[in-house]
Amino acid sequence: MTQATAADPIVTEIIRNGFIATTEEMKTNLMRTAYNMIIYEALDFTVGLFDPDGNTISIGIGLPMFIRGMSETIKAKIRHFGKDGLEPGDVLLTNDAYTTGSHLNHMTFSVPIFADGELIGFAACMAHWQDIGGTLDGMTRDIYSEGLQMPIVKAWRRGVPNEEILSIIRMNVRMPERAMGDLKAQVAAVRTGEKRFLELVRKYGKATVADAIASIFDQSDALARASVARIPDGTYEAESFMDDDGVELGQRIPIRVSVTVAGERMTVDLTNVSEQVKGFYNSGETAGRSAAQVAFKCITSGLDLPINDGTFRSLEVILPSGKVVSAERPAPMRWWMTYPMTIVDTIFKALAPAVPTRVIAGHHADLVIAMINGRHPRDNGFYVYLGGLIGGGWGAKYNEDGMSATVAINDGDTHNGPSEQVEAKYPLIVERYALRQDSGGAGKQRGGLGTEQVVRALGDIMFNAQIDRVDCRPWGLFGGLSGHGNEVGLERDGEPVRYPTGKVLAQHLKKGDVYTLRSGGGGGYGNPLDRKLEDVERDVAQGYVGAEAARELYGAVLDPATGRADRVASAELRARMRRAGLPHDKPFARDDDGPCGCARCLVWPSPDRTAEAVNHAVAAAGLGGFRCC
Repeated sequence: MTQATAADPIVTEIIRNGFIATTEEMKTNLMRTAYNMIIYEALDFTVGLFDPDGNTISIGIGLPMFIRGMSETIKAKIRHFGKDGLEPGDVLLTNDAYTTGSHLNHMTFSVPIFADGELIGFAACMAHWQDIGGTLDGMTRDIYSEGLQMPIVKAWRRGVPNEEILSIIRMNVRMPERAMGDLKAQVAAVRTGEKRFLELVRKYGKATVADAIASIFDQSDALARASVARIPDGTYEAESFMDDDGVELGQRIPIRVSVTVAGERMTVDLTNVSEQVKGFYNSGETAGRSAAQVAFKCITSGLDLPINDGTFRSLEVILPSGKVVSAERPAPMRWWMTYPMTIVDTIFKALAPAVPTRVIAGHHADLVIAMINGRHPRDNGFYVYLGGLIGGGWGAKYNEDGMSATVAINDGDTHNGPSEQVEAKYPLIVERYALRQDSGGAGKQRGGLGTEQVVRALGDIMFNAQIDRVDCRPWGLFGGLSGHGNEVGLERDGEPVRYPTGKVLAQHLKKGDVYTLRSGGGGGYGNPLDRKLEDVERDVAQGYVGAEAARELYGAVLDPATGRADRVASAELRARMRRAGLPHDKPFARDDDGPCGCARCLVWPSPDRTAEAVNHAVAAAGLGGFRCC
């Protein structure tokens, strides 16, 4: 239970806001000094302050999935060095995937904070490095092929750079000047946190700040417990699927969760989530626990700040080792972030019957990224570009349509890369970036729309897409229909090819070739035949829903000249559709159509592999089927 503290409430509120302001300043300093777009534009990082035991005091969100990872990484550093082995001026570093829970690209720096010789806390920063060595193209099968593994080390000792460690980093990355620039930016961010933490201590005293932290934890705990207590007791279960692991294509990966509510406590059981997989979609235990915590935070106390460990005292997570979100060495983890998104969604799905007003339908649940590398025609300089982050559709709520063109749930404040920046820095032209009509799942409340980005290469590039949830579409709730899934397409020499999978790896594109990324929409909420006709009219007028879909999915008979719905005809059509059990849901893309033998498109079934054009397309993609678009 929550323990009362003696902290003065007014001083505590000032200190609380001081911690929030500090992590925001850490974010700002990192963004202003980082060298790579993935940090200063996309905001693929997280900063935070922690108590002397490594518990989270405040996180400045870039990635909510690091709600657990940074804390556990600091605790691992404490275990490694011991508190007596830490000194003022030390800068601790690791990117160990099985400690952070993520991929090797996430370098995590932290500094111990001392006041009068006493360890009083930590400041930390995790940020994504564009390159960390390892293979660039194709599928990895173990962690050793994914790049430099940095164990827990001191990159600075008592304020002095450890040149041996820094030289190891320089030698193992392809663009050392950019890597070292990001390294220094991260160190500046954590030292900013240290400085502001000490200012609070000097102003209010160590004891007062410590009491304030305990009070913040207690208050967050009380809010979360009260919220859980309003959920009916019981055990709630749900199941979803990922497309595949990128190795055994088309073999779905099960995601099964169980949520038990008992009084003020909630238990999320991930025992029946898939075992770790052969492809690079695994993540460490902290990612699995973070997925449960993100869902818990959204449902119980989404607006309570700062984000801190007090919130999660009433949450228990059951997660055996060896699962896809608690993988063991040497499982590959390059694309660690994908499966946890769907775990968050599946927890919402499980709790939907208990708290229908607090959850959303399924969302597109993928970053929809293409990894691009090559040499710039301008100067022959090597570059790596993380393309995409185009945003997609989120699920609808009981009283609101889903959000459109929004980055997936576990990436929080992450932004897309502006097209102007992409075109200025890389040999690429963004020819189209638009919403996808009809991609949102139909419902009384419509799912959000996905997007489409069409990019033309201005020089030779290597293209890798690692996208999931192409086949397994975002589901609807309470009669809402599934949204469209994610998609990948290429165009070579003017000939388009669409793929039944998002795993399109190690593809060489020449100058003039095109790649297309399409993000999925969100699932709908409630029966689409209950949607207000004026809402359908507005959707069609804005281009969100086509006239044909308005009739087939919503039962709206529209006048093509005015766009207005005929109320009488629409009521009759809706009545007929209800009697016939329409509209039908299509939760899996492979159930849409049968194969036709067209060489322009690939399909899930493998009908005929005799045509030379088909064989070429299949071999180029590493797949085994084709279909017409």
